[in-house]
Amino acid sequence: MATLSLKNLKKSYGEAHVIKGVDIEVEDGEFVVFVGPSGCGKSTLLRMIAGLEDISGGDLEIGGRRVNDVAPKERGIAMVFQSYAIFPHMTVRENIGFGLTIARVKKDEWNERVNEAARILQMEHLLDRRPSQLSGGQRQRVAIGRAIVRKPQVFLFDEPLSNLDAALRMDMRMEIGKLHKQLDATMIYVTHDQVEAMTLADKIVVLKDGKVMQIGAPMDLYHEPANLFVARFIGSPAMNLIDVTVRETTARGHVVEAASLDPVEIPTATPGRAGDRLVLGIRPQYLTPSHDAATGKLHGKVAFTERLGTETILDIARADGSKLVAALPEDALFSTDDEISLTFDPARARLFLPEAG
Repeated sequence: MATLSLKNLKKSYGEAHVIKGVDIEVEDGEFVVFVGPSGCGKSTLLRMIAGLEDISGGDLEIGGRRVNDVAPKERGIAMVFQSYAIFPHMTVRENIGFGLTIARVKKDEWNERVNEAARILQMEHLLDRRPSQLSGGQRQRVAIGRAIVRKPQVFLFDEPLSNLDAALRMDMRMEIGKLHKQLDATMIYVTHDQVEAMTLADKIVVLKDGKVMQIGAPMDLYHEPANLFVARFIGSPAMNLIDVTVRETTARGHVVEAASLDPVEIPTATPGRAGDRLVLGIRPQYLTPSHDAATGKLHGKVAFTERLGTETILDIARADGSKLVAALPEDALFSTDDEISLTFDPARARLFLPEAG
C-alpha cells in the first residue's frame, strides 16, 4: 500500500475554480472519506487522484512519487465507480479478471488472482453466473473484485453504494469496512452520506465549494466541529444552532441568553464580550426534558413528533419562531402542542462566531 499527499491541489475549468488549494495527507493503510454536499468538489478531487482529471496547480504524490503527469494505469490505483460498469455478456469470473486479461497476465496467475478476490468477497459460488443473475450488492462486489485483482497501492471509491437500497447499503458498508481491515489497504472513499462517512472512516475530510472545512476522526468532527458548516453537516439530526447574546464574560467562558433560553454559562475559548451576538450549537441528542419549567434552559412547544422505536424526534417551536430538534430515548411521552422545557450540559454545547462561522 502507499501514502497519498495532496499539496495545494487546484482545478479550474477556464475561469471557474472548482478545487481551491486542497492540502490532505493520507497515511499508509488509512481509510479516508471525502464528504460534502453536491457540487463541493469531492468527486472531482477523486478523479484528479485517479488521473481522470488534469491538475491545474499543486502537487499530487502517491507513495512519495509525484504523479501529476503520470498516466492513470501507471499510478498504482484502482477505482470503483457509482455505476457497476460490468459486462453483461461475461461471467463474474471474466468480469473480475477483465483488467488482467487486458494486461495479458499469464493464465495461472490470472486464475490465482481471480480466485483470491472471489474468496475475499465470498463470491466463489457466483463465479460462473452472469450479471443478470446477480443482486445489486453482488454486482457491486464484482466491481470491487475487479479492483482487488489489480493489487493497487490505493483504492478509490466514488459513491459506490448510492444505487443500492437502504438495507443493501448497510450490508455493503460492513463488507467494505471488513475488506479494508482484511487488505490493510489505503482507501479513499467519496460520499454525500454522512452515515457512511462516520461508519467507515479513520479520517473524514469535509469539503465545501472546493475547500477543506475540517479534517479529523469521525467523533472529533462530531464533538468539536471547527465551524458552522461542519456543525450543520455532521450529525443526524443536525446540530441545533441558536442565535444568542453574551450577557457577561467569566473566567470559564460566556453567559449567554436568547428568547426562550434562560441565561447559561458556556465554557469556551470563543472570543466575545457583553452584548456580542454568537451562535450556540447543541446536539439534539444532548437535550433532556426538564419537568420543572423553572430549571429548564430551553422552552418551546412541540410542533411535530417522530416515533422511531429506539428514539423519539421532537420538532419544537420556540417563541421567536425558530425551530429546535430534540432526540429523546425510546418512546418519549409528548404530543403536538405540549409545552416543553429542555436542559443540557453546558460543557457539551459549542459557541461560534456568526460571521466567520
